[in-house]
Amino acid sequence: MRKLFRRFRSLPLRSRLALLVAAAVAFAVAAVSVTCWFIVRGKLYDEVDDDLRTTVRTPVSEVSFSTLIDNCTQTPKSPTGPNGFGPRPKTMYYEVVDADGTACVFGDSAGLVKVTDSDRKVAKESESHDGMLRNGTDSEGDSVRVLTAPLTVSQGLPGTRSTVPGYAIVIGSPLKNTETTLNDLALLLLLVSGIGVIGAGAAGLWVARAGLRPVDKLTDAVEHVARTEDLTIRIPVDDDSEDEIARLSRSFNSMTASLASSRELQQQLIADAGHELRTPLTSLRTNIELLTRSEETGRPIPPADRKALLASVTAQMTELAALIGDLQTLSRSDEAHAGDRVEVVALQDTVEAALRRARLRGPELTIMADLEPWFVRAEPSSLERAIVNILDNAVKFSPPGGTVDVRLHAGELSVRDHGPGIPTDELPHVFDRFWRSPDARALPGSGLGLSIVARTVQQAGGEVSLRPAEDGGTIATVRLPGAPAAPPELP
Repeated sequence: MRKLFRRFRSLPLRSRLALLVAAAVAFAVAAVSVTCWFIVRGKLYDEVDDDLRTTVRTPVSEVSFSTLIDNCTQTPKSPTGPNGFGPRPKTMYYEVVDADGTACVFGDSAGLVKVTDSDRKVAKESESHDGMLRNGTDSEGDSVRVLTAPLTVSQGLPGTRSTVPGYAIVIGSPLKNTETTLNDLALLLLLVSGIGVIGAGAAGLWVARAGLRPVDKLTDAVEHVARTEDLTIRIPVDDDSEDEIARLSRSFNSMTASLASSRELQQQLIADAGHELRTPLTSLRTNIELLTRSEETGRPIPPADRKALLASVTAQMTELAALIGDLQTLSRSDEAHAGDRVEVVALQDTVEAALRRARLRGPELTIMADLEPWFVRAEPSSLERAIVNILDNAVKFSPPGGTVDVRLHAGELSVRDHGPGIPTDELPHVFDRFWRSPDARALPGSGLGLSIVARTVQQAGGEVSLRPAEDGGTIATVRLPGAPAAPPELP
């Protein structure tokens, strides 16, 4: 059985569907055919039984009964007088059985029905028995439907009859025609069932092919993507269709679109990173070549120029290290947070730590802070890096001696500077990777800071935005879900 099941599972899906449809139809057809056969059989037997009951209601004449007993024979022969039943077809069986099982056959009987114990019982209990129906055989072995009932004889007067103790009347009807009809019906039902099963199998195969045609398209598309890595392929889907195949096709289209977008972003990231790395690397190469040439030619560089050259090398190395760190942080931000790295963080403490670093980078600025307690679930190091990036931008673009206002209230952190602000047409691009305002390209930075902020805040379930301040400058707003106290569970 297991081997058969494994073979079935190894078949193609179309073949399995066709076999399942054929099996289901075969079961249904078999159930209907068997039910139909038994219903027809019951109807035919009911007709025979009704005919037997009608016959047995006619009492035997007393004269015929006396003559039959006096000349008892078990071989049908031409009667010398009336048989007591009136005109009846000679295809039926008429006999009388006594309590000992001795059978006496009327002259018009078609043959002798074999007596059974149930017939003798009816004869013994003739005065209290209602009669019984059974299947039997005659002396030739042919099937007969038999009704055995207590024997009643007429007394000569109309409507008068009496039961003869110790005797039973046995009336039989041949079942040859009935069995022939049932056999023909069984053969016909078997033929129709076979045709139905074969037709169901063919229909199932056709339905499977038609139903799985979209799956074939999907398979071809997947194989095409695996072979060519072409993510632009799409499967046509009817907008009004909501079946499983349509949903699968839409999911495949969404997946390929997401993969194509991810590849595009990856290629863009590589291109932008290469562009950003080219400038400090070119500057480093130039400075190192000058130092090397000075050593090889024996022409020393003036001390002031040498000091400036080394400072430039140090600055370029610092910029490279910062750019590589930003790229690593940004690449990790695309991955889901590990459960052991996400914890309850006191946002006010994280902001305080970021403020200390910001005050060191802008000692000439006045940084005002108004912080209320707020607890969130996030990765502590990533969250602090994001807040530091926001404060660095405020410090970088604030004028000398300017003021930076930092406020944390009900989970909303706002950082406001009084710098030149961001033009309205540049606001949609501030969170793009490597994007830098034309006015800020001369300043240090890689253009990844706000991108890191956006990804970190989104992963913590919050949102970040930038907008111009009314009297100049920029307001950066970060909203994070949490609670004013450190509960066991945060919303």
